[in-house]
Amino acid sequence: MNELIAATVVIGDRSYRIKVTREDEEAVRKTVKTINDKIIEFKTQFAGKDMQDYIAMVLLWFATDQAAKMKSGYETEAISSQLGVLEKLLDSHMSDR
Repeated sequence: MNELIAATVVIGDRSYRIKVTREDEEAVRKTVKTINDKIIEFKTQFAGKDMQDYIAMVLLWFATDQAAKMKSGYETEAISSQLGVLEKLLDSHMSDR
């Protein structure tokens, strides 16, 4: 079983104490950095909002980005599958000659 370690992360203007596996710690910290970078980006684009608004914007951006990546992955998988079928057809056609 993976042992959990305590880590403190800051998102926006709040600190959160979390427990993660050592293997996941770097990924979590990179994600937190991305979130905070996006908050700063949205603060410059949309001045005058409060932190909750910026966090909601980041959440929407992240969810949309993940959905696009998943769709792209599915499309890539479908294309790869179709190419495999075509390759088999070509191979069988060439061996019939």
